[in-house]
Amino acid sequence: MPFAKKRHTRFNALALVLCVIFIICTLRTCHLSVVKANKYLSTDGVTTRTAVLKAPRGEILDNAGREIAVNREGYNIIFNRAYIDFDSINDTILTLCDYLTTKDTPWEDKLPLTKTAPYSFTDEVSERFLTSIGLAHYATSENVFAKLIDTYKLEGYTESQARTIMGVRYTMVYSDFSIANPYIFAEDVPTEVMQKVSESGFLLKGVTVETAHFREYVDSDLAPHLIGTVGSIYAEQWEELKAKGYSYSDKVGKSGIEAYAEDVLRGIDGEITYYIDADGVIIGSEVTKEPIAGKTVMLTLDKAIQDNTQSALKQVIDDLNGKGGKCTGGAAVVMNVKTGEIFASANYPTYDMKDYMENYNAILNAPNNPLINRAFQGIYPIGSTIKPIVAIAGIDNNLVTATENIRCVHTYYHFSDYTPSCMGTHGLISLNRALAKSCNYYFFEVGTRVGATKLTNYFTEFGLGVKTGVEIYDSAGLLAEVADGSGDTLQISIGQKNAFTPLQLAVYTSTLANGGTRFRASLIDKIVSYDLKTIHEDSKGEALNTVKINPSTLDSVKQGMLSVTVDGTGSSVFGSYPIKVGGKTGTSQNQGIDHSIFVAFAPFENPEIAIAVVLEHGNSGFAAGSVVKAALDAYFFSQETTLDTLPPYSVLP
Repeated sequence: MPFAKKRHTRFNALALVLCVIFIICTLRTCHLSVVKANKYLSTDGVTTRTAVLKAPRGEILDNAGREIAVNREGYNIIFNRAYIDFDSINDTILTLCDYLTTKDTPWEDKLPLTKTAPYSFTDEVSERFLTSIGLAHYATSENVFAKLIDTYKLEGYTESQARTIMGVRYTMVYSDFSIANPYIFAEDVPTEVMQKVSESGFLLKGVTVETAHFREYVDSDLAPHLIGTVGSIYAEQWEELKAKGYSYSDKVGKSGIEAYAEDVLRGIDGEITYYIDADGVIIGSEVTKEPIAGKTVMLTLDKAIQDNTQSALKQVIDDLNGKGGKCTGGAAVVMNVKTGEIFASANYPTYDMKDYMENYNAILNAPNNPLINRAFQGIYPIGSTIKPIVAIAGIDNNLVTATENIRCVHTYYHFSDYTPSCMGTHGLISLNRALAKSCNYYFFEVGTRVGATKLTNYFTEFGLGVKTGVEIYDSAGLLAEVADGSGDTLQISIGQKNAFTPLQLAVYTSTLANGGTRFRASLIDKIVSYDLKTIHEDSKGEALNTVKINPSTLDSVKQGMLSVTVDGTGSSVFGSYPIKVGGKTGTSQNQGIDHSIFVAFAPFENPEIAIAVVLEHGNSGFAAGSVVKAALDAYFFSQETTLDTLPPYSVLP
C-alpha cells in the first residue's frame, strides 16, 4: 500500500507537469501563429511580394474645365515575374514577337545592336553597358552578340531569332524587371492584338494584357508649345527618377506644362501583394494599397480665345504672303490685365501634337522653325509700341507736359553721331496726336530729355527686359547698355536696339492698362483633385512691382492710345469697332521687311484684357491689328459658354 500510494502520488505529479507543459506549448503556439504571424510567415514556407498598381496621370483642362490633355484607356502586354516560366521564356518571347510582327505592332528593344545582320552597334556604346553584360570596354559588337547568346541560352535559335529574343531579354534587365516591377513588353497595342494575346494566355505563361492610361490631346493643334509632351524616361534621367520612386516604364513630362507640373500630375502608385508558397506558386493576392490619381491642372487658357487667336494669326500671315509678302511667322498673347493670367498664346508656324509624336524630324526640319515658342522666346525690336512708356517717363519726371506742343521738322539734329528722321513732318504736335500718328520726332525729343538710363529703368519696371515669372521657359529679352548723351538714346525711344518677347509686350500693356501693377504672367489657374471636387491650389494675381504713375499722366497717355484706334494708325481695323480699344501700332526695323507689331487693351473705360501681336516681316503695324480684333471678338462676343456641368469646388484648409 505504501508503494501504491507513492506511485499514485508520482503519477499525479507527472500528470501535472505534462499539463503545465501542454499549456505552455499551447500558449506559445498561439503566440507564434497569431501575434507573430507576420514575422514568421516566411519561415512557414509562404512568402510575399508586392507589385506596383499604376495611378492615372492628372489631366489638363482650360479655365472653364474644357478638356485639353486627358487620359484614354488602352492595352499593354505585360510580363509578370511572379508567373513567368524561365525554362520556356525564350519561346514565349519569340512567339509574341512573331505575332506582333504580322500585325505591324512594335515592342520594346533597348539593345544597342542593329536588328538585322550584320549586327553592329547602333550608336557609341558606353563602357557601362559593356560592363553590365560582363565584357571589357574594348569589346566588339560580335563579342556582345556572342556573350548574349551564351547568357540567354540562345544556341538553338537562328541568328535572327536570337537577336529578337536577346533584345527583349536585355530590355527586361535594363528595365529592372522583377515581381515588384512588371515588364511592359508592348504599349498601346491594337484591340485585335489584345484579344489574341488574351486568348493565348495558356500558351504564354506569365504574359498578360492589362488596361493602361495613355495621354491624349483632345485638340492636338491647340497651344502645343504651352501644353508640352510626355514621354519615356531618358537613360540620363533614370537614376534620379528611380530614386523618386519611378519605374523605368513610367511616362514623364518632357516639356511645357506637362514637365513643369510633373510632381502635381503624377499620381501615387498603389500596391498589390502576392502570396507565394514554397514551390513558387502564387496562392493568393490582394490590393494592399489603392493607387491615387494625379491632380488635375486647370490652365488660365480659354480654348475659344486660343482657337480664334491661332486661326487669325495663321490667316493673316497666309494672306500677307498670298499677296507677295514675306512674313516668316508671328505670335500673339492675350492676358487678363487684373491678374496676369494668360488667356491665349499663339504661334505660327506651329505643329500638331500627333505629327510631333509620329514624325518629329519632319517638324524639326520644317521651314521657319515651328518648334520655337515665339510668344515666349522670340525677341523683337518693338518699334513705336514703346512710346507710351517714353511719354509716361517724360511727363511724370516733369520734363514735358501732356499739353506741350513739340515742333516736328522731320529730321532730328540733337546728336552729332545720329540724325534720324521722322516718317512725316508734323509741325507742332501734342502727346495725343504724337501717339495717334506715331510721330518719331516728338519721342526723339522726349527721350532726349529723359535720358537713356531713366528710360531703361522705366522699361524694366513695366516688365520689358526681365523675366515674366511664367511657369514655362521664357526669354528675358535684350536690354542694350545705352549711355546717356548718345544717339542710341533716340533709338531706344522709338523701340529700336532693345528686343523683347510678345509675352513681355502683353505684360507691359497690362501694367499700363491697370494703372501700374505688374503681375506675374501665369498659365496655371488652379490645381484640383482628379474628380474636380476639391481645390488644392488657387492663386489669382501675384503682383511683382508697382509703377508709380500720376493718374493724370496715365489718363493722357491712354487717351492718346484711344486716338490710335479711333483716327490714328490703328483706325483701319478699329475705327468702327463696337468696343472702345486703346492701342499702339509699331513697325520695327529689321533686316529686310520691317516687323509689324500691335498692342491693345479693352474695354477702354475699365480694361479687362491686353493683347500683343508680332508679325515677323509683316511690314506695317496695322497688319497685326486683325489678330488683335479676332482675340477681342472671342473674348467679348464668343457664343461658346463655359461648362455648367462641373461640380462645386470645396477649398482645402
